[in-house]
Amino acid sequence: MKRLIMMLLAAVLLTACTAGTTGKDAQGTNKMAKIEGSSLYVKKVENLPDDFILGVDLSSVIAEEQSGVRYYGFDGTEQDIFLTMAQNGVNMIRVRVWNDPYDVDGNGFGGGNCDVKKAVEIGKRATQNGLKLLVDFHLSDFWADPGKQMAPRAWKGMDIETKTEAVYQFCKETLESMKSEGVDVGMVQIGNETNGMLCGEKTWFNIQFLMQAGSQAVREIYPDALVAIHFANPEKEGAYEGYAQKLDYYEVDYDVFASSYYPYWHGTLENLSSVLSKIADTYGKKVMVMETSYAFTDKDTDFSGNTIGEGGTYAKPYPFTVQGQANAVRDVIDTVANRTKNGIGVVYWEGAWITVGQNSWEDNHSVWEKYGSGWASSYASVYDPDDAGKYYGGSAVDNQALFDADGKPLESLRVFNLVRYGNEPEPLPDALEDAMLYVDLHGTIELPETVNVVMTDGSKQQIPVEWNCTEQKKAEMYAGGEKTYLITGKAGDKEARCYVNMVKYNFLENDSFESGNLDPWQIAERGKADELYVEKKLTDSKTGEYHMHFWSAARGTVDFSLEQKKEGLSAGSYQYSISIMGGDAGETDIYAYVLVDGQEQGRAPLSIKGYGNWDTAVITGINVAEGQTVTVGISVKCQGEGAGAWGKIDDAKLNSEAN
Repeated sequence: MKRLIMMLLAAVLLTACTAGTTGKDAQGTNKMAKIEGSSLYVKKVENLPDDFILGVDLSSVIAEEQSGVRYYGFDGTEQDIFLTMAQNGVNMIRVRVWNDPYDVDGNGFGGGNCDVKKAVEIGKRATQNGLKLLVDFHLSDFWADPGKQMAPRAWKGMDIETKTEAVYQFCKETLESMKSEGVDVGMVQIGNETNGMLCGEKTWFNIQFLMQAGSQAVREIYPDALVAIHFANPEKEGAYEGYAQKLDYYEVDYDVFASSYYPYWHGTLENLSSVLSKIADTYGKKVMVMETSYAFTDKDTDFSGNTIGEGGTYAKPYPFTVQGQANAVRDVIDTVANRTKNGIGVVYWEGAWITVGQNSWEDNHSVWEKYGSGWASSYASVYDPDDAGKYYGGSAVDNQALFDADGKPLESLRVFNLVRYGNEPEPLPDALEDAMLYVDLHGTIELPETVNVVMTDGSKQQIPVEWNCTEQKKAEMYAGGEKTYLITGKAGDKEARCYVNMVKYNFLENDSFESGNLDPWQIAERGKADELYVEKKLTDSKTGEYHMHFWSAARGTVDFSLEQKKEGLSAGSYQYSISIMGGDAGETDIYAYVLVDGQEQGRAPLSIKGYGNWDTAVITGINVAEGQTVTVGISVKCQGEGAGAWGKIDDAKLNSEAN
């Protein structure tokens, strides 16, 4: 009862608190003047509150500096990166905190070796430069995200009561350390991307105890700080609404419902504003984007692969340029400030995590291992053997930082200042948009005569292009079967790229569900699955953005068929293929099938092999006479492993074998 009363009192006190403050200028005032002379095009974000959070996560910065990285101001001289942040409109610094990211010999796990000591030091430096601190408790010894939420080793095997007390004491003692050093904490998040898991717990009944314990510690030590709960994947239909309902049901004491938003994977800004505004409307919470970033180049600088680079199955709504990076940040800020109810801020993730060296992987590796400045070191295997223990290395986001490989700030850093005022020089060409072409193997390759140039203001203009594509190259493309070829060319003074996809003509309509609906596919539902619809999610699609999605919670309820009829085909021989992936399927009976005038002419088995592992069935030798009706489909029956099953269906093809 005493704890509940304290939390209620803290909630009342918080009604008058502010969300943040702007960085101070040379005169010590809180209103920073516009930075003049920038080449960056930034449309003003209207109605931007003075206390709107414009944050940057700098969790790895101390490990970077220990590794020899130096950071500079725009005048070219070396200076404290926290001062550079304040000078360019940033007003809050985010730092993650791990419980014990070291092995028994004191070797760090990497990712910045983000222990309490480093978090306090970052907080002190932020405060000295007029910046508030946002504390990100992962409640783990290393990375916590939607895919893994492991408890610290010291807490392993604890019952929920003991673990709840451990969370409370750890958060309380960490915040006490910060307060004793005068750190200005403006917000604390309890857990990181806690999509239904936290600190080894997988039921909301247990998760809520841990969140309440962390929240209580914040209320006691920093009563004016906001408490945030952080989730990812706003593009997943109904997910955020479900999380918010759980938090409300268990009366979790928090102020801010925070979301990650990476434009590559997390859907549209319109969807982001919609789901967050719904939570603000329903529960009266503040909302924000806790993590975002964008690449300014597709090139890697530290000899360790990047999450985002050339190619890849992700969205690319802006060019990979400094201006494109700034436009991405500006649009997220505008969305949260003007199109989202109760939107209070945006935080850019790991804006200073650049290469520790530009000579070789071997040189960098020794530094990553010693100082923990790579995403993971080999020592992390004692805690995370299946991921970090196998794939340790450098920064996977050096091409998404706000500094170049030499530690010089990119012009895009100034977006945090310029969004308040606007800066609109004459728009200039920024980058060429890649062209995409699909050509039947027996069709005609006709490369486009123009390509789009993306201007610095985000608009597009068509300009002529000359391609480097000989007749010999075209012959190779025809002979190479189904494959994607990159053709380069020149448009103006920039290199143009066209991806030519050589394909077999597909006689099916809406073959990859890219219309966003089922038509002309038909479902025969036999098991009353909970979810059976066309889903838009790039990362879960085999090609394109859409696929057929199914999921059900109860055993034995995934049982349906999906089929399409085709009439008017020319007489000849055809083949049919379709792909599926999923998980938790248990015992299954899944197969592709073909009917000709209602009589089965072919069947091929399919299996569910796990996320991202697509299985494709191919049925050949489908003989069709003039006037016959062909029906192609897939039958899916999953008993479920423990409970229900889930999966995705994509890329149905009906091709002429003569082609």
